[in-house]
Amino acid sequence: MNSLSAGWVIPADGAPIRDGRVTWEDGRVVDVSPGRGERHYENAIILPGLVNAHSHLEYAVYAGFGDGEPFGQWMGTHITRKRALDFDDMVAIACRGAADCLTAGITTTADYSFSGAAAVAAARLGLRAIVYLEVFGSDPAGAASQLAQKQEAAGSSPLVTLGVSPHAPFTCSIAVYEWALSLGLPVGTHLAESANENDWLESGAGPLAANAAILVPPTGKRAVQTLESVLGPTLLCAHCVEVDDTDVALLAELDVPVAHCPRSNALLGCGVAPLADFLAADMRVGLGTDSPASTPSFDLWEEMRAAIYASRGRERRPDSLSAAAALELATAGAARALDLTGEVGVLAPGARADITVLSIAGSPYDPVEDPIVAAVFGGSPDRILETIVDGTTRYRQGETSWHEVHSTASTARARMLA
Repeated sequence: MNSLSAGWVIPADGAPIRDGRVTWEDGRVVDVSPGRGERHYENAIILPGLVNAHSHLEYAVYAGFGDGEPFGQWMGTHITRKRALDFDDMVAIACRGAADCLTAGITTTADYSFSGAAAVAAARLGLRAIVYLEVFGSDPAGAASQLAQKQEAAGSSPLVTLGVSPHAPFTCSIAVYEWALSLGLPVGTHLAESANENDWLESGAGPLAANAAILVPPTGKRAVQTLESVLGPTLLCAHCVEVDDTDVALLAELDVPVAHCPRSNALLGCGVAPLADFLAADMRVGLGTDSPASTPSFDLWEEMRAAIYASRGRERRPDSLSAAAALELATAGAARALDLTGEVGVLAPGARADITVLSIAGSPYDPVEDPIVAAVFGGSPDRILETIVDGTTRYRQGETSWHEVHSTASTARARMLA
């Protein structure tokens, strides 16, 4: 057996444990209790590995591309830049994304992959992932061909589950969504991310019209209503910003899981999703970082804080989203949204031994009054001491070097800028 201890353990499914220890064997947690482990971290907090409900590892070096552009124009900028890359470039970039996730204490990610490269990268670096392979268009047969090619490119790994992602209701027909949902795979999509999406779907107007050649015809309905016939508990929907009360009621009634990405939505000028309404309706919600194409980093700690700021500001209530609720959205809540309840996002007997160790040494929160507040408001990638996936250390501060990974990804970025 293996064991690790620290001043605090936050199991996520119970009260924090002072001077706690986590014990695991064969990749699964055996015990979480007070005690000292084989290895001990002073001035640190042990938490469940963070669960990222929405990412794009393949866009890890797209930072700054199209900053300040309207959503439709921004999308066009990225489509153009991406054409400079081959599959090896995409793998190199996705490896940088996987490394950044592990460095930030993320042990599981729900990744939407354009090429399948994210699956290769996650397997190579030891990041647990559900990789939703993106498909586009109106024809299910064409989507099936795209999926088959990307599945072959993605390969297989015990840590990686392959799914499918009809990209969005403005790029995929209902027939493609129905086909995807019939496969028995995890299915994810982007939904109601921007007003531009509703503009196109309702009337064929707005900035997205510049990309009309790759879009499906307008439906005469808003985004959520467009997908009403296919929405349900097995379709993970990222964003859900441009939603009204009727949309929220429908999403809740159909038990649709949502990935909430407050930094991305704010930086793209898309708005702020009504998180408080989602939670009040008892919806399954997880936090997602999206990618550096629209967010500065794969920093789920900063995402937790952004969710708190956005929710409290939108609702004008300091109790709108607590630190504990934000942490839940990045751990057990995200696991529920991904249908991984009990497997990840918690430290409990039987769960996967996915563990994050966070230093609080020198933090304004040391000595600790409330370990959850200390973690959520004081956490950052540079404070991660160790990240363990399936019982195996994948990152340890001061020992793990990503120099080659970063260098190769930077070369690919330079190719896009040439």
